[in-house]
Amino acid sequence: MRETDPSSTSTPLPDEELRALDAHWRAANYLAVGQIYLLDNALLREPLLPEHVKPRLLGHWGTSPGLNLVHTHVNRVVRHRDLDAICVWGPGHGGPAVLANSWLEGSYTDAYPDVTRDAEGMTRLFRQFSFPGGVPSHVAPETPGSIHEGGELGYSLAHAYGAALDNPALLVACVVGDGEAETGPLATAWHGNKFLDPVHDGAVLPILHLNGYKIANPTVLSRLPEEELDALLRGYGHDPIHVTGHDPLTVHQLMAHAMDTAVDRITAFQRAARTEGDTRRPRWPVIVLRTPKGWTGPAVVDGKPVEGTWRAHQVPLDQVRDNPEHLAQLADWLRSYRPEELFDDRGRPTPQVLACVPRGQRRMGSNPHANGGLLLHSLPVPPLEHYAVPVEKPGTTLHEPTRVLGDLLAQVMADTAERRDFRIVGPDETASNRLQAVYAATGKAWQAEVLESDEHLARDGRVMEILSEHTCQGWLEGYLLTGRHGLFSCYEAFVHIVDSMVGQHIKWLRTARRIPWRAPIASLNYLLTSHVWRQDHNGFSHQDPGFVDHVLNKSPEVVRVYFPPDANTLLAVADHVLRSRDYVNVVVAGKQPCFDWLTLEQARAHCSRGAGIWPWAGTDDGGREPDVVLACAGDVPTQEVLAAGDLLREHLPELAVRVVNVVDIARLLPAGEHPHGMPDSEFDALFTRDKPVIFAYHGYPWLIHRLAYRRAVHPSLHVRGYKESGTTTTPFDMVVRNDLDRYRLVMDVIDRVPGLSVRAAAVRQRMADTRIRHEAWIREHGTDLPEVTDWTWHG
Repeated sequence: MRETDPSSTSTPLPDEELRALDAHWRAANYLAVGQIYLLDNALLREPLLPEHVKPRLLGHWGTSPGLNLVHTHVNRVVRHRDLDAICVWGPGHGGPAVLANSWLEGSYTDAYPDVTRDAEGMTRLFRQFSFPGGVPSHVAPETPGSIHEGGELGYSLAHAYGAALDNPALLVACVVGDGEAETGPLATAWHGNKFLDPVHDGAVLPILHLNGYKIANPTVLSRLPEEELDALLRGYGHDPIHVTGHDPLTVHQLMAHAMDTAVDRITAFQRAARTEGDTRRPRWPVIVLRTPKGWTGPAVVDGKPVEGTWRAHQVPLDQVRDNPEHLAQLADWLRSYRPEELFDDRGRPTPQVLACVPRGQRRMGSNPHANGGLLLHSLPVPPLEHYAVPVEKPGTTLHEPTRVLGDLLAQVMADTAERRDFRIVGPDETASNRLQAVYAATGKAWQAEVLESDEHLARDGRVMEILSEHTCQGWLEGYLLTGRHGLFSCYEAFVHIVDSMVGQHIKWLRTARRIPWRAPIASLNYLLTSHVWRQDHNGFSHQDPGFVDHVLNKSPEVVRVYFPPDANTLLAVADHVLRSRDYVNVVVAGKQPCFDWLTLEQARAHCSRGAGIWPWAGTDDGGREPDVVLACAGDVPTQEVLAAGDLLREHLPELAVRVVNVVDIARLLPAGEHPHGMPDSEFDALFTRDKPVIFAYHGYPWLIHRLAYRRAVHPSLHVRGYKESGTTTTPFDMVVRNDLDRYRLVMDVIDRVPGLSVRAAAVRQRMADTRIRHEAWIREHGTDLPEVTDWTWHG
C-alpha cells in the first residue's frame, strides 16, 4: 500500500470512541431519511402508516450518508484538537445531511427555537423539509453553518479558499462531489493551493467524495484507476490520502486516521512557515473518500439494485403511501439505524451520539465565520478629497477614471494591512484596468515559482489574479461570506462568464436578508472596465455590455448598477459601494482618458440623486419647458450627448435643450419596483411627460425601454446604444457604427422635435455628410476626424 493509505499505519480507535462515532453517524442518517419521508411518527414509536409519510417525496439521499460521515469526523477532530473549522458542502443538494447534523449539535435549535432537540422538534424538522412554508432541499442560507448555496455545482472549492484567505486560524473542510468535480470551475479551483499563504491564511482540506454516480450516469473520477486519480491530484500539487470501504466500522477507523493525518500535516506546514521561515509551497493533503452512493439505504427495490447505483441519487423508495411493500421497506430501513439506541424517551440525542460534537462556537453550525457579518469591520475608506481631480470648467481636462480610483484603493489596501480584510480579485487585469497603484501597498498573491523577470508577486499579497473568472468570483464570495471586503475588477465583456454564479449569490443575499440571525455582509462589488466602447482595438469578441441586463433581471432589493461618467463620480460611487452591505453593486467605468465633468462636491450630489439635470450642459434656462431632452448614462454616451449639445447650440441656438445624466440606472424604474426607483412626478419633472427624449445609453437600448415603459413620456422616448455592431476600428467609429455618435443624436433631435425636420433640413444633411466623411477619413488615415479627437466642451 502507498504511504498515504491510512490503513497501512492506522492505530485503531478505542472501542468506546468508535461506537460513539458510529452512533452519531447512524443518528444523522436516520434524521436524513426522516426528513425526506416522514410527516409524523418521527421516532417510529408506533407502526408506520401511509398517513405518516409525506404526499410528495423530495430530496437527495444518495450523497447524504457520505456527508454525514464527513461531518461526524470533522466534529471529532474539532473537538479533540479545539479547532476553529467550517465545512463547505459541495454536494449541497444533500441538504438532509447538513440539517441533520445541525439539529444534532443544537445549532439548528439556537437559530430556530421552535425546532427543539426532542421528539416534537424532530417532527418539525422532518415536516418542514421540502414542504410548503418550510425549508429548501438544498443547503441554503437558512442552514446554520453554511456559506455555500447547494443549488449549483462547481464552486465549493473556490468558496473554501476564499474563506481561508486572511483567516490564519481557520480550517475549511470542503466536500467535493464527484459529479461536481467534472465542472470547469471546480477543475480550475484546485489551483487555489498556489495562492494560499501558510503564514497569513488558513488551510483548506478538500475531501473528494467519490460515490460513483451523478443523477443517471457514472462520474468520471470515480471510474479512474486509483493510480491515475492519485497522479492527477498530485499533479494539482496535493498529497492524497485514500479512504475506501463499505463496512461502517472499518470506514470509521480509516476516516479517523485520514483526518488525523491531514490535520497533522496541515499543522506542520503552518508551523514551518510561521515559526521556521520555510518558504516552500506545501503539498497540502486531500482526502479521497470512496463510499457507496446511498450507503446503508435499500439495497434492492422492485428487483433492481439501488445502493451503490445511480438509483439512490434522490428518493430510493417512491409511492410509499400507495405501495405497501415500499412502506414496509421504508420502515425496515429506518429501524435499521436502531433509533431506540440513539434517542432517549423524549427524543433527545443520547450522550453517546453527542460524544464527538464540539461545543459553543466550535460547532460548525455556530461558527461565526459561517455567519460572516458577525465578524465584519467597517472598511476604512479615506477622504475622497485626497484623490479628487480638479475641475475648473467641465469637459476641458481628461483623466483615466480607474487610475484615479486605483490611488484610493491603494490607500484602502494600506489601511487594512494589519487587519487584512480587503482583497481585489480579477483575471490577470489589475494593471490593464489601471489599478496598479495598489501594488505600492500589496503584491499579487503567489506561492508558485518566481522568476527574476516577474513583478509584484508576493507570498502575502492581497491582489488575487487567475485567468478564471469563475475562481475569482468563488474566492471573493467565500471571502465576503466570512466577514471581509473586496472588489472584483474585470473586462466588461468577460464578466458574463460568472452570470450563473452571481445569480446564485443574489439569491443567497435576498434570502439571507429575511433571516434574522444572518448578519449583513459586505457587498459584492464589480468594477467593469475595458468596456464595449473602448474595446475598439480588441474587436467584436471583446464588446458586450449585457451583464447589466442580466443583473437587473434579479431581485431589485439586492442589485444596484452605476454608470459614473467621470473620475470624480467614480470616486463618489466607489465610496458608497465599498461601504454598503448585502448588495451586488455593478459599476461600469472607463479606463481610457475621459473628460472631467463634475467637481467632487457636484459628483457627490449627483450620485446622491442618482439622476439629474446638468443645467450648465443644456440651453433650457428653467423659464420654460425644454423642446427636447438629451439623456445619457455611461461615460462615452455622456461625451456624445455633450458634444451633440454643443452642435445644437451652434446650429440651432433657439432650441431649448435639457441634458439629464443618469448614474444610477435603477432610478428609471417606478418607485414600487425598485428601492431606488422614482415616483412618476419626479420622473416627469426630469424627462417631461411628452417632449422628445433622446437617450444615449452605454448598453443595449432595449433595457432603457424596459425600465421606462410605464412612464408617460415613453412614446416619445428614443434610445441609442450598443446594437451588436462591433469590430476592430477607431474609438469614434464604434459609436458611429452603433448610431450613438453626436451627429446621429443631432439628427434624432431634428427628426423628433415638431417642426424641425423641415426648418433644420440643412443642418441634418450636414450631420449626415459628416458621418460619411468620417467613414472615408478613418479608412484613409486610420484615426478619427480631427474635430472629434480635438473636441472639448465649449459651453
